[in-house]
Amino acid sequence: MQDIVIGVDVGTGSARAGAFAPHGTMLAQAAQPIRMWRPRPGFAQQSSTDIWAAVCAAVRNALAELGPIRVRGIGFDATCSLVALDAAGDPVSISQDGEPEQDTVVWMDHRAAAEAERINAGGHDVLRYVGGRVSLEMQTPKLLWLKHHLPEAWARAALFLDLPDFLTWRATGSTTRSLCSTVCKWTYLGREGRWDEGFFRAIGLEDLAAEGFQRIGTEILPVGQPIPGGLSATAATELGLPAGIPVGTSAIDAHAGGLGVIGAALDGQAPDEQALLRRLALVGGTSSCHMAVSAEPRFVPGVWGPYFSAMQPGLWLNEGGQSATGALVDHVITTHAAYPALAEEAAQAGITIYQRLNELLEEMAAPLPFPALLTEHLHVMPDFHGNRSPRADASLRGMVSGLGLSATAEDLALLYLATVQAIAYGTRHIIETLNGQGYAIDTVLACGGGTKNPVFLREHADATGCRIVLPAEPEAILLGASMLGAVAGGVHPDLPAAMAAMSRAGRVVQPASEAARRYHDAKYAVFLRMHEDQMAYRSLMAG
Repeated sequence: MQDIVIGVDVGTGSARAGAFAPHGTMLAQAAQPIRMWRPRPGFAQQSSTDIWAAVCAAVRNALAELGPIRVRGIGFDATCSLVALDAAGDPVSISQDGEPEQDTVVWMDHRAAAEAERINAGGHDVLRYVGGRVSLEMQTPKLLWLKHHLPEAWARAALFLDLPDFLTWRATGSTTRSLCSTVCKWTYLGREGRWDEGFFRAIGLEDLAAEGFQRIGTEILPVGQPIPGGLSATAATELGLPAGIPVGTSAIDAHAGGLGVIGAALDGQAPDEQALLRRLALVGGTSSCHMAVSAEPRFVPGVWGPYFSAMQPGLWLNEGGQSATGALVDHVITTHAAYPALAEEAAQAGITIYQRLNELLEEMAAPLPFPALLTEHLHVMPDFHGNRSPRADASLRGMVSGLGLSATAEDLALLYLATVQAIAYGTRHIIETLNGQGYAIDTVLACGGGTKNPVFLREHADATGCRIVLPAEPEAILLGASMLGAVAGGVHPDLPAAMAAMSRAGRVVQPASEAARRYHDAKYAVFLRMHEDQMAYRSLMAG
């Protein structure tokens, strides 16, 4: 009988489960889609019932591929979406249309823009720990929106849970919360082990403070710590597992990816404190997160954190991010006039649209010294969904310079490349901002959907000047989730030990020639100038 640990990852569009050997080898995985509703611009809603059903199906399907096993532990990660439940644990609708099953405000939902601005106007001390400004993607603005716009739902809700904590609640029945979620998205002061009562009273959430924070968490546990009671009998039946299996305290999905990559040995050496200052974990998907850790708190304007023990125990985390990366590339491709015909062409060839675009770029770049030259006169500002870091301005919008009166497949390929480059320049901007506050990042450990695309990897290496290190296990987010279960189940004594035992570095992508670097320096200058230009346009329109 084989010992395994299970990692469960709930992303924006699917729930995935992976079974891992104690040393980190993936043995099986399965995925199940989850639904999303977008009833109006800026709104994104899901159903926690639908999400849990998808989790159960994914776990059952993954384990069906295996022979006799003994599950030593299970860990969960998820997007930082907000779930509302009543006293019986049933969904509380967060839908203005009253859809009963839609009880989850998705992380990307931007309904709380006005509430975020109101909070930021107060200049509260706690905002120092979110880069100076709370994001409308975080939970306090969303809670304030619910209180103002759906007062009946606000009054009926007995529990507000970050989605990773909903998963562990559903698995164990325990209302314990994760230090990862509460510190990163709810303004919990992790180093001090407390909520800032004055902050909640000042922003209009005084009822949460008056209740002793019962609805948002009174028992906060470090990531990977075993949750009392383990897997409940009900959840065990739903998942097809024995009751009592240890369940680790959860993590946000990006942070699970960070756990899966940032501790890997490079050049034969495990990272010490100084080596960690040179590393950035890049977790790419619908959006992207950029995470760096240090022994001392580093206050970086426009970059979330510093968060104490939010990812690695005892270390401070700074978290940059881009609100739309995979989502932006998909939007640019699927809204282009050439997309339908090119997608059909790709389908007939049995390849993805990205592979077909990459083939086109390779053909077009054949006579050039390096492929990036194709976009010399085409530039994109990628903030179509606002800027998360380091400008921390959700009101920013995308821009494209260099369009002509043509919409061929080649034009789409060029726009696709320019968009990927713009995302890479956003990563460079975050790295430069972090390095200005004491980091020395020259190595990016990358995982997630974008890392399966060679164009994404090449442009990120060349645009940032950093080597890109891929994990030996491509599904590093699932691996990170499984580490939480491994620690909870005693397979490894703590997270650093689990990271050392289960994660390994794989392929390395080095930056290209000096000529390519000079070219990207010029395009990066255009990237920065486009923001200045957008601000100038606003000033002109304001009179």
